[in-house]
Amino acid sequence: MSVFTPVATADAKRLLSRYDIGELRSLQGIAAGIENTNYFLETDRGRFVLTLFEKLTASELPFYIGLMTHLAQRGVRCPDPVVDREGIALTELNGRPACLVTRLAGAWVELPQVEHCREVGAALANMHLAGADYSAQMPNPRGPAWWHEAARSIDRFLTGEQRDLLTDELAFQDAARASDLPRGLIHADLFRDNVLFDGAVVGGLIDFYFACTDAWLFDVAVTLNDWCLDEAGDVVGARALALLDAYAAVRPFTATECAVWPVMLRAGALRFWLSRLYDYHLPRPGEMTHAKDPAHFERLLRKHRTAVPGLPE
Repeated sequence: MSVFTPVATADAKRLLSRYDIGELRSLQGIAAGIENTNYFLETDRGRFVLTLFEKLTASELPFYIGLMTHLAQRGVRCPDPVVDREGIALTELNGRPACLVTRLAGAWVELPQVEHCREVGAALANMHLAGADYSAQMPNPRGPAWWHEAARSIDRFLTGEQRDLLTDELAFQDAARASDLPRGLIHADLFRDNVLFDGAVVGGLIDFYFACTDAWLFDVAVTLNDWCLDEAGDVVGARALALLDAYAAVRPFTATECAVWPVMLRAGALRFWLSRLYDYHLPRPGEMTHAKDPAHFERLLRKHRTAVPGLPE
């Protein structure tokens, strides 16, 4: 983990004393993720995930906790926050805001196939529709305003060629991004490691802590940019088609979405190129940083500027 707050067995037992979910059987740290501290926690009544939040504050977290509760109540397979005896899901542990959620079945898929992409496309569309009536709003914290701020912060680390690419792409996005796209709740980070497969079906969507209110099409682009690439970083047409067709079968794309699809694919690549550049060059003090390679999304952005897979009409 990049940020790690230790939780001892005694800490977990003290936490569980406020809940009615049984006695502690095991506690195991999860060696993944760069935003939060996570533990698998098992009691004699069930399996859970304990999350300690390293960036998000207690005032920000009700949006995310409420969202997961909302989606779970509407049949979306996602972590369901657990409330204590007072009916409260958000707590504190070892100086960090914390919560317990249900643990879902399955494991993430490292090398997705066409059938995986088809399942993910349908799951994403169903999540968008299920979240359409979620009343809380959260502007995208990694949206266009942040892109410009991040670009200024990492400018000194860029080569001339990278700086030219970034300047040109930001200008393109400012001019081309449509404002009348269907909007609502988006996951914003539905990469392969945030989807659990239980056999051949999606067992759950996890890690909603980048979720926000934005264009649904942006979420589709971010998802395709991870699920539909081969090991060389090229879009696999059959996988992209499966994901997009399955999504459109649940929520058909509008004419405006079809028109701006190339813009959104580029936006998805730009967002993660910038965030990886930022995390690589400007890690938070005291972190054990496992920064991911920014070059992957730089290459993808360059490819998307020349050709993109189309949306189903």
